[in-house]
Amino acid sequence: MAIKFQYNKTSLQQLEKQLKVRERSLPTIKSKESALRMEVKRIRDEVVRLELQLEEEIKNYDNMLSLWKEFSPELINVKDVSISTRKIAGVVIPILDQIEFEIKQFSLFNSPAWFLDGIDLLKQLAKTGIETEFAEVKLELLEHARKKTTQKVNLFEKVQIPGYQDAIRKVKRFMEDEESLSKSSQKIMRANQEKRKVKEKEAES
Repeated sequence: MAIKFQYNKTSLQQLEKQLKVRERSLPTIKSKESALRMEVKRIRDEVVRLELQLEEEIKNYDNMLSLWKEFSPELINVKDVSISTRKIAGVVIPILDQIEFEIKQFSLFNSPAWFLDGIDLLKQLAKTGIETEFAEVKLELLEHARKKTTQKVNLFEKVQIPGYQDAIRKVKRFMEDEESLSKSSQKIMRANQEKRKVKEKEAES
């Protein structure tokens, strides 16, 4: 990134101001990146755990496959899913609060004894599936935010801060050279004036 500047005091002040802003912001951005990195790891572990749990529950479901022929899928469905949001390191993520199931009435006397266990199994299966989806959405949001934050840290650390520091050095060096040149010119002018005065006195005498 090319930093535009001019070789004068006003430009130097603006460069120093921009540098300070970035140097002050960097620790906060780094802290955010660190928090996001930890949260991403935690949610990734949670996704793996839930996926394994879902696999295990599906196996249990498969073990009862012959019995499911007697079961009516319309007996149970997901009625509502309550969601809230909260911020993690400045990122708004969805939180799964509650899953509400609707269970249709059926006769306990005319249905197989395992129906209640079957309903519980399907509820758990649906719950784990929804929780897995939510965890994956959280992971995607947090990973995206972490990548953007890492990019900003790299931009500040590797591009902008060194760029402003270099620009400040160049302007200061130019101004110092200009000042030295100005002082040298003044010395030469004074020396020439002194020589003229001496010549003028010699001419008068």
